[in-house]
Amino acid sequence: MGRFEQVMQQMAQMTEEDRMKMIQTKKKLCICGGCPTYNDCARENKELLYCALGKSATCITEESGCVCPSCPLTEQMGLQHQLFCTRGSEKEQRGV
Repeated sequence: MGRFEQVMQQMAQMTEEDRMKMIQTKKKLCICGGCPTYNDCARENKELLYCALGKSATCITEESGCVCPSCPLTEQMGLQHQLFCTRGSEKEQRGV
């Protein structure tokens, strides 16, 4: 079982409250705000952690580069994809 699958399994066993705490912790490590694709709309709406929460609902529609490969969460969560803000979460991109 890969790192991503382990993280997903751990999250599935958490209470909703613990999942929300984990998301808040991960948001502190998130570097989306420094990405060339991240824009003022996303910043104003405090959008972050696209890798886990999914693509931007309305703010980000164009890709201008990607910092996902250099994010500490990529290794920590075993992520293989990128451009989560426009293409969907790791889970969505894997088709899981």
